[in-house]
Amino acid sequence: MTATIEEMKVLKNPKTQGLSHKPLTNVLTRRNIGRMCFVNLNRSGCEGKCELSGIFFRVHFLKILGLLLLAFIFFQTPAFCEERLSVTSKLANVRSGPALDNDVLWQVEKYHPILVLEKKSGWIKFKDFENDVAWIHSSLADKTNSVISIKDNCNVRKGPGTDYDVAFTVERGVPFKVLEKKGRWLNIEHGDGDVGWIYDSLVW
Repeated sequence: MTATIEEMKVLKNPKTQGLSHKPLTNVLTRRNIGRMCFVNLNRSGCEGKCELSGIFFRVHFLKILGLLLLAFIFFQTPAFCEERLSVTSKLANVRSGPALDNDVLWQVEKYHPILVLEKKSGWIKFKDFENDVAWIHSSLADKTNSVISIKDNCNVRKGPGTDYDVAFTVERGVPFKVLEKKGRWLNIEHGDGDVGWIYDSLVW
């Protein structure tokens, strides 16, 4: 018995035989799950990389900050600060170079403060409160604490305050040895023995 054309169509149709197609939605679901897993893995990887990058950056930032702090402390030590000295002779020659055959530029009084720029063969290259640069022999200076007046008609008083009487006045460029300090007042002594108190903004 042969089947007609219509019957053959019916037989070829799975639904007429109680069969069902493999659900397309299941296939798509598995694919979507795979894609979702892939996306989640990528996202987790990116988050992990970002977190590691952040930690790496913070560690290096702290290292750099620490090095900068150490460098700051290192260069603030006395070895890297300008050394300040004071003239010890009653009157000392300052020269154009580190030798006796160099010209005498000018003379300075006792307690004249200087900042050391260079030391060479027993000579000191320095600058003073006016930023003038010259040389002086090292035997004529030591570490005595001293200052020099930087204004005209500076009052030197009998005590550390404006309520004390004026002992004497000095012009610009007069050096003094510092005996003590109270607040912003300095107890000073001139090379000729005169003593008094002067406000720190009037000296260098």
